Amino acid sequence: MSLFDKQPAPVDPKTVPLAERMRPRSLDEVIGQDALVTPGRPLREMIDRDLLQSIILWGPPGTGKTTLARLIADLTKAEFVAFSAVLAGIKDVKEVMAAAEQRRRLTGRRTIVFVDEIHRFNKAQQDAFLPRVESGDIVLIGATTENPSFEVNAALLSRSKVFVLKPLDEAAIVAILRTALTDAERGLGTLHPEADDDSLGAMARFANGDARSALNLLQLTVSSAKQPAGRPRIDRTLLEQVLTNKALLYDKSGEEHYNLMSALHKSMRNSDADASIYWLARMLEAGEDPKYVARRLIRFASEDIGNADPQALAIAVTAKDAVHFIGMPEGNTALAQAVLYLATAPKSNAVYLAYNAAADAARNDVAAPVPLHIRNAPTKLMKQLDYGKGYQYAHDQPDAVANMDCLPENLKGREFYKPTEFGFEKEVKKRLEWWKRRRLD
Repeated sequence: MSLFDKQPAPVDPKTVPLAERMRPRSLDEVIGQDALVTPGRPLREMIDRDLLQSIILWGPPGTGKTTLARLIADLTKAEFVAFSAVLAGIKDVKEVMAAAEQRRRLTGRRTIVFVDEIHRFNKAQQDAFLPRVESGDIVLIGATTENPSFEVNAALLSRSKVFVLKPLDEAAIVAILRTALTDAERGLGTLHPEADDDSLGAMARFANGDARSALNLLQLTVSSAKQPAGRPRIDRTLLEQVLTNKALLYDKSGEEHYNLMSALHKSMRNSDADASIYWLARMLEAGEDPKYVARRLIRFASEDIGNADPQALAIAVTAKDAVHFIGMPEGNTALAQAVLYLATAPKSNAVYLAYNAAADAARNDVAAPVPLHIRNAPTKLMKQLDYGKGYQYAHDQPDAVANMDCLPENLKGREFYKPTEFGFEKEVKKRLEWWKRRRLD
C-alpha cells in the first residue's frame, strides 16, 4: 500500500498535526521554491506534462521534498509507491521492483517509486533500483537531506536529475504561518488567533528554514494561548514561555548571532574554558547551525593557535566531520570537546600575521617573476632559457639545506613568519633559526 493512497481511512482532523494539514494541494500553493515550481521551470514542466524522469530532491528538512512527491502522486498517471528508507529493507525494494516489472509488462504503465531519506539505504539497496530504472519500469524519486554526491551511488546518480530545495527564508515561512492562521478549512482560522509580525518573525527565525518546525511551533503556541473573548493572542512573551528558553528566539542571522559567536571566539582566545563552553551551549541550545560553529572553530584553530599546537586544526576538522556523520544533538559533545581543546591550547597568531604580511606584499609590491633557479624546466627551450639553472637539490646538501634564496630579488631577506615562544612554535622558531644559519654557512 502506498503511503500516499488517495482514499485514506477517515481520521479526526484535530488529531492531524497542523504541518500535515497545511501541505500544499497544488504546485501553485508551494511557497519558497519558485526556482523549481514556477511555470516554465524544468521540474514543473516535467510534472505538468507527465514526463517525469528519475529525480533526487535534495534539501534541508521542512523545505517541501515530501510535499512535491505527494503532488506528483496526485498529478501523474503512473502507479505510485512510497516507502521510507528508515523502515524498508532490501526485501521490500526487491518486491516493489518485481511488481513494477510485471505491471509494465502486463499493462504498459510505469511505477513511480518515492524513497524518503534515500541516503539511509546502503549500496546494495540502492543498486537494487538500477535495473528497473534503466529498463524504464520505474521512475525513482529520492528525497535526501545529505549531499547526493556522497550519499547516492554514482551509477544511480548518473541516471537521475538532482533538484536542490533551498531553506525557506524568513518571508516565506511568515507567509506560511499567516496562511495557517487564517485558513478556516485546514488551519487555525476558526479560532481567529492574533499574532504580531515580531512574533511570527521570531518563529520563522527559530525554524531556521524548516516550515514543518515553524507550523508545529505555531500550533503549540496557539494551543497554549489564553483566549480573552475567545481569541488567542500570540506575542513574544508567550513564545518565550512556550519554548522555556529566551535564547531559542535569538536571530540566527542578526546581531545576537554575531554577538554570541564573538563571545565564543574571544573566550577561547583568552583561554577561558568555562566561558567558552557556556557560549557554545548558548548557541547550540538556541538552534544555531552546528556546521556554522564548526567552520568558525576551524578558522580559530589556524588564526589564534596555528603552529603553537598544530593538532588544534586536526581536532577542529575532526569535530566538523563528527557533526556531519552523527548529526545533532549527538554532535554537540564533539563540538564541546573541540572548543575545550582550543580554549586550553597555547595561543599564537603568527600564522595569521604571516599570511597577512605575505598577502600585503603580493598585492602592493612589484609582482617580480619567479627566480630562474627555482623554475621547472620540462622542455629543451626552457633549459636553453636557463630555467632551473643554479638550482641546488636540498637533499644533496649538508644538513639538507641549500645556500639558495627562494624569494624574488625585491623581497630578498623579508621575514613574513615570526613564530612565538608559545607551545610548539618555540620549537618551530629554533628550527627556522637553525636552517637560516645553515643557509648562510
